[in-house]
Amino acid sequence: MLTPEFIRALPSWSSSLRECKAQVYIYGTGDGCEKALEQLDAEGINVSGIFTSDDFTAKRSFHGFVLLTVSDIESVSEPVSVVCAFGTDIPEVMQRIERLAESRVLVYPDTAVIGTGAFGKTSLLERYDDYAAVYSMLSDDLSRRTLDNILCFKITGDIKYLSEYSEADDIYALLELGQNEYYADIGAYNGDTAEEFLRYTGGRYSHICLVEPSRRNFAKCLRNCAELDNITFINAAASNSDGIGHFSDGTGRQQSVCEHGEAVSLRSVDSIVGGRPCTYIKYDVEGSDRPALLGSAETIKLNRPKIRTGIYHRPYDILDIPLLVRDICPGYCFYIRRRRYYPAWDTELIALP
Repeated sequence: MLTPEFIRALPSWSSSLRECKAQVYIYGTGDGCEKALEQLDAEGINVSGIFTSDDFTAKRSFHGFVLLTVSDIESVSEPVSVVCAFGTDIPEVMQRIERLAESRVLVYPDTAVIGTGAFGKTSLLERYDDYAAVYSMLSDDLSRRTLDNILCFKITGDIKYLSEYSEADDIYALLELGQNEYYADIGAYNGDTAEEFLRYTGGRYSHICLVEPSRRNFAKCLRNCAELDNITFINAAASNSDGIGHFSDGTGRQQSVCEHGEAVSLRSVDSIVGGRPCTYIKYDVEGSDRPALLGSAETIKLNRPKIRTGIYHRPYDILDIPLLVRDICPGYCFYIRRRRYYPAWDTELIALP
């Protein structure tokens, strides 16, 4: 367990950049780069340039900087530090990041995947009781190590804290899915997680309910899963109650419920399930985890389903979401697992009755 003294002694990602006194270059463009620029500006750290992978040719400039490449950075003779500003689970790209980190300071500032805000050492110390509560709730050593390593990563931005990870088989071994599951797939994307579910249940189940807000992804979901029996398709975003909201139908992790965007139906899981014996809920709702869980409260209390949800979209999800599930329905066993990814995305809470 991390002590307050240990947390205070950890170097922040910004202090590491200042202490190395090297020119700072951002690796990556797009939304992640914009958030990194904001954080660096708030810390008073000047940026010397922006670079991308050698095979990335979609843009020639970004935010007034002529884009360089990884090869350009590797050939620079003077000291250079790197701020990574994108997420990846592609092995060769992860190896490239690791290679860059071998000979220079490389950090990942912790910013919100969805929305705004950032993680900070001072705020963690202010919430130390919440951290201690979550730590005490966790049911195995791997979960406790994962929590501590991710918090250390969030403070330092150092990828050495992300060396331990789990494979899909490890996660499904925890879930112990049976052949009569009522599965609510909240944030079904194109049906890929339903297909994964079928692989681990041998294609046997009671019912599958696929909920997806993006019209494009929903159409793919229909095509990919239309031949399955006992399946319900709902084109809506999960929320704490039924209604109408707005949805940003961007690409990848930029798809989320927002203040402006396309009109989208909002549905609570309680409304969708309607008292039926739901046994497993998976949430992948890009930052809407809290309202989605609140909208599942009666289903969770009634059925005590297995729960699997992301805890990485917002800076303090890793503390807030386990505490919320505990408050909704005490008595669950909690596990944290992280897939191989830079930064600490694809981190999940698994709650078992």
